[in-house]
Amino acid sequence: MQAPMIHVVQHLAPGGLEVMALELARAQAASRPTLVLSLEGDYASAVAAWPRLAQYREQLLFLGKRPGLDARLVPRLVALFRQLKPWAVHTHHVGPLLYAAVAARLAGVKRRLHTEHDAWHLQNAKRRAVVKLALRLGSPVLVADAPHVAEAVQAAIGVLPTVVLNGVDTDRFTPGDKAAARAALGLPLDRQIIGVAARLEPVKGVDLAIASMAQLPGDALLAVAGDGGQAQALREQVAALGLGQRVKFLGLVQDMAGFYQALDAYCLPSRNEGLPLALLEAQASGLPVVAARVGGVPAACAPHSARLVAAEDPAALAQGMQSILANQGGDPRGFVLAHASLAAAAAAYLKIAEEAA
Repeated sequence: MQAPMIHVVQHLAPGGLEVMALELARAQAASRPTLVLSLEGDYASAVAAWPRLAQYREQLLFLGKRPGLDARLVPRLVALFRQLKPWAVHTHHVGPLLYAAVAARLAGVKRRLHTEHDAWHLQNAKRRAVVKLALRLGSPVLVADAPHVAEAVQAAIGVLPTVVLNGVDTDRFTPGDKAAARAALGLPLDRQIIGVAARLEPVKGVDLAIASMAQLPGDALLAVAGDGGQAQALREQVAALGLGQRVKFLGLVQDMAGFYQALDAYCLPSRNEGLPLALLEAQASGLPVVAARVGGVPAACAPHSARLVAAEDPAALAQGMQSILANQGGDPRGFVLAHASLAAAAAAYLKIAEEAA
């Protein structure tokens, strides 16, 4: 049996980084065995919170890391890597870098990669010091998932990463039967529908998208896919604005391809982002998008169909929504096919790993 590629994440909960690691593992499995190792949690709890994980059952490992610094985790990982003899270890974000990249080096794993999926955390001096130390001890090939992340990492720690753009499965995310998709989600057939898919947390700016609906003419509907700590506050905001007939909360949607197929347009109102997978998935599904100009968002937007607007500005979001609903020209799917496919990202990482030996 071939030695596996192991992707290491902090936890397996709904999020762009976690989806990217799972999708890379799935795509790379065509070339060699792949595993996704979660430092925290256990399989039963993770699947209960995120049923999608069940489809990856044979590829998942959980270490049940204790909260805070865990001095026992590195030796546990060293023992695990010596047992599994991975072809490569690919860490995602700072926790896995600190523990798993170091352990992989100690275990004699020659191919070590680390991807930074955002750089905002490097504004913190303590976090910068931890990342610098972990990079020195683990010595992985450093990768960023967007040009702005690479530039920010270089500014913060003095090392310029290789850039590999996030990619999405363009066979899964395609235009489809809008009527059937709406019926499956309980959405009306006779209204224009704008979607937003996000963790319901302040950084994702769903409150801004809701506020923009009060300024958007007509009876367009905002469909919100996701769950999180801000869920109740957002429902109260909808009620306070009298938008009960214009905003529909769908909760955690398992069939995200169907969600995008039900829409006329997509909105990303985030206050901070890396290179957001949701934008790529929506555009691969043929949707025009309006998005706040933050982080790596410009790099993820098709130039002739997307509308980029100022962050923290519901009025600008409303104008952008009105514009893309009125004029759905351009070729958003063609942009994703050319620049951000999952197959290209998976192959790029395998090539980097091969060259790292």
